[in-house]
Amino acid sequence: MQNPELKITEDGSHTLYVSEIDECYHSTHGAIQESKHIFINAAFLQCNKNEINVLEIGFGTGLNAFLTLLEAEKQHKTIKYTSIELFPLELKKSLSLNYPQLIDSSKQNEFERLHTSEWNTWTEITSYFLLKKINEDFTKLILQEKFDVIYFDAFSPEKQPEMWTEEMFKKLYLSAEKNAVLTTYCCKGAVKRAMKAAGFNTEKIPGPIGKREILRARVVL
Repeated sequence: MQNPELKITEDGSHTLYVSEIDECYHSTHGAIQESKHIFINAAFLQCNKNEINVLEIGFGTGLNAFLTLLEAEKQHKTIKYTSIELFPLELKKSLSLNYPQLIDSSKQNEFERLHTSEWNTWTEITSYFLLKKINEDFTKLILQEKFDVIYFDAFSPEKQPEMWTEEMFKKLYLSAEKNAVLTTYCCKGAVKRAMKAAGFNTEKIPGPIGKREILRARVVL
């Protein structure tokens, strides 16, 4: 994942294009609107706990973490946020992303702290948002905690097929709390079947602009 190219999506927000796999980090119809729809509205806001353990597969640009931080402040919730990323972005490129300017410029420092915080250790970004970025391969990682909300934001099954298997979803299922919710942008039949085989209850729900449907999965014990 060498030197991804900065691009502007249709809602004015940045994404990154990886030429090696011919894929963007976000929808070209709008990075911010996509992340809000799939991960905040369809997952985070479905959890009614006041203390929430969030797991993100693919830290990427930090957009999902930033949106979660802002929503947690708005909802007065305390967050432990674990994100697994094998290919961290170059810091200079991360800090050039325009999300704070478009969403809330008063939170520029918090966005920068998401990226400058040390890897593989817990960092208090704010009094209500604790972050641990793990620089490891998710397919080989043993998860140690239980999670209430899971953002599955890996590259597509065509580009990273090893991430979308029944084995990987079983790992997530076993690390999920009762009533946990998982969302992903991918709605392929094979992905849905892999989730169901792993134990999740799955449903197709309306997608963001430019995408008809997405997948949401729940743990019902």
